[in-house]
Amino acid sequence: MAKELGNMGEILKQAQQMSKDLAKIQHDLKDRIVEGTAGGSAVKVHMNGNQEIVGIKIEPSAVDPADLEMLEDLITAAVNQAMKKAKALAQKEMGKVTGGMLPPGLGM
Repeated sequence: MAKELGNMGEILKQAQQMSKDLAKIQHDLKDRIVEGTAGGSAVKVHMNGNQEIVGIKIEPSAVDPADLEMLEDLITAAVNQAMKKAKALAQKEMGKVTGGMLPPGLGM
C-alpha cells in the first residue's frame, strides 16, 4: 500500500511539472511569430503562436478598388495559412512536453 501511494505521489508530481511546462510554452508562444502569405506575398499576415493576428501587410499593387473581392480572398488565404502554421507550431512545442498527446482542452 505504501509503495502504491509513493507511485501516486510521483505521478502527481510529474503531472504538476507537465502542467507548469505547458503553461510556460503557452506563455512563450505569444512571442513566436509565423507568417502566412498570399498573392505572391502581396498580402502577409503575422500571427503569434497563440493564434492572434499581430500584423497585416498589404502591397499597394494588391489594392484594386475595382476588385476588392480579390483582396478579401488574398487576406482570407493568408490568415488561413498563418493559422495552420501557428497551430502546427503550438502542437510541436507542446508535443515536446506531452510526447505528442495533449490533455483534454489543450488541443489546438
